[in-house]
Amino acid sequence: MTITPGAPPPTHHTPLALARGFLTGGVAGTSLAALVVGGIIANVPLFVAGLLLPMVYGLLFFLAGAPRRAREADAVPRTALAVIETLKAIGGESGDIPVRFELSVVPDDEPAYRVETTQDVNLVDLSDYRPRGVVVVQYPSDRPWRVRIVKRPTPEWEDRAASARLDSVPEAAKVAAPPEGCAFAFILVLGLLLGAAAVTVLFRGDLLNRDDATKPPSAARPTVSSTSATTVVSSASGTVTLGPGQSFLGKGELDRAVGSLTRGEDTRQALTVVVQERLLSIVFAPTGARSPEFDPRALPYDRFAALVEEARTTLGVHSPTNWQIITDRLTGSLVIRVVVNGPGGTASLDADGQGNVVRRLPAR
Repeated sequence: MTITPGAPPPTHHTPLALARGFLTGGVAGTSLAALVVGGIIANVPLFVAGLLLPMVYGLLFFLAGAPRRAREADAVPRTALAVIETLKAIGGESGDIPVRFELSVVPDDEPAYRVETTQDVNLVDLSDYRPRGVVVVQYPSDRPWRVRIVKRPTPEWEDRAASARLDSVPEAAKVAAPPEGCAFAFILVLGLLLGAAAVTVLFRGDLLNRDDATKPPSAARPTVSSTSATTVVSSASGTVTLGPGQSFLGKGELDRAVGSLTRGEDTRQALTVVVQERLLSIVFAPTGARSPEFDPRALPYDRFAALVEEARTTLGVHSPTNWQIITDRLTGSLVIRVVVNGPGGTASLDADGQGNVVRRLPAR
């Protein structure tokens, strides 16, 4: 039989396929970003949404494709003869094994073409297939590359296959499923990136706050030239507030701040000194009153950063979110107490007037 090779089917992408790729990428990016961001900022609804979104999308995708699958199931496949060019077993050695066939398909009313297909064949029937053998195949009319060998054809087609003599189709007429190509991959990645970016932008405030709260003291220490502070002093108390991105654990910050509150007065004593990341508060002792006071300038401020670091890392508070140092003499001797809080609970340690740790209370 003389064969007229046909041209392979077009491989360009339809707008619908590109839109579906963009939507799939967007759902994947949004879901992954929601899981990551929700886990970081402890946002349970966002995390759950990241889990449910691909499930909902998959369900909608399945339902949207139901009419197409129904049409494909109702469509009558085309039947044709084909000659086996090559075959190769690519699986195991028991039961049904996958075999890769290269076929020259010769439809009755369409141009012939060449195609590769993989099909499971029982070991018992493997000897029925040999190079240059003629077989009966079926395929959807709109997807000729989805060829399946008919194992038990009708008697009419079985007789035709037994008596047919078919020529090989040239390699140039080989058909295959349309490749995804660069355009589809680009659209898919673009959708993924945009989906991830949308979640990140929407929750950037929570992420930034989380970063500020969990930043270690060493990373938050500002330089002297970048320090800006607001100082409020009265007869009973004084406060110093640092600007964003600064910390009182920075070298020399507390000495400067205490000096600005005491105004160089050697006799000004304190009842309590409270230090937080960006806030220093001093409650001054009333003049002439008998109270457990102390000199705020005599505290070992150079030890405060090390005490905070020890409290954050050794007392069992995982991922601590804030800390504060409280200094007083309410029990008679000077006590410097460092308190840290976090998801793992609250813990504290006490130090003496020289900054030496005397007691630890781990998180429970």
